[in-house]
Amino acid sequence: MSFQSIPPEKSISLFVKTIWIFESADTRINTNLPFFADGCPGLMFQQTENGLTVNPHKKLMPVLFLYGQTITPIELQISGAYQLIIFQLFPFVLKSFFNVTPQSINNNCYDLTQVKEFDISSFSQQLISHKKIEERIESITALLLRFFHAKKQTLDFKIKQVIENIIATKGQKKINSIAEDLKIKQRTLERRFLSETGILPKQFAKIIQFQSSLEQLTIKDYIKLSDVVYENGYSDQSHFIKVFKAYTGKTPKAFPKT
Repeated sequence: MSFQSIPPEKSISLFVKTIWIFESADTRINTNLPFFADGCPGLMFQQTENGLTVNPHKKLMPVLFLYGQTITPIELQISGAYQLIIFQLFPFVLKSFFNVTPQSINNNCYDLTQVKEFDISSFSQQLISHKKIEERIESITALLLRFFHAKKQTLDFKIKQVIENIIATKGQKKINSIAEDLKIKQRTLERRFLSETGILPKQFAKIIQFQSSLEQLTIKDYIKLSDVVYENGYSDQSHFIKVFKAYTGKTPKAFPKT
């Protein structure tokens, strides 16, 4: 399997965090790709020999689909060769762009053919007809720009500021402090954040905090586990292990230092 993470074009960087590409030409293998909470929903294109199934839901997915907040771990199951292109979206666009209630697709997926403004079925066939990754990325970029230009008046940019603040502080800044900085009442912030993203800001902060610790474990940037615990703002090791297991289904020992 090969993996790439590429930055989005400037034209979509307001609402796209990054673009991931997973692919394999091996027709003989079965692939299971785990996905953990990262605070971002996404738009996924998949071209596979035998389809893509999302577990534990056992849902066979269409060529192009939207997924919501991943709070509990999921796994993508693929048999044979495949190509996946994932546009990670900043969560403040879910409601406005796609006219969905964000909470309704937490830990779930959404078939984009339900979006009436665009002919997603024809667009999916167009993506399949492209032979190069670059062409597919260009087409998806153009589609998202169409959503943006059609919906930008409905976007809550104050919530985008909250998201950026939480990410910049790795989930360790208090929500009431962020609310004070932005001159917005905390209850109002929480209500608007939940409406636009599907989760409360405190939960989003916990996910970003977890992601920071997961990255440190993955790149093995620590000497002992307590380094990860305290650098990422956890009160103690048992608390960290509990949080880590809730988001991954495993203990941090699944990511040992070599």
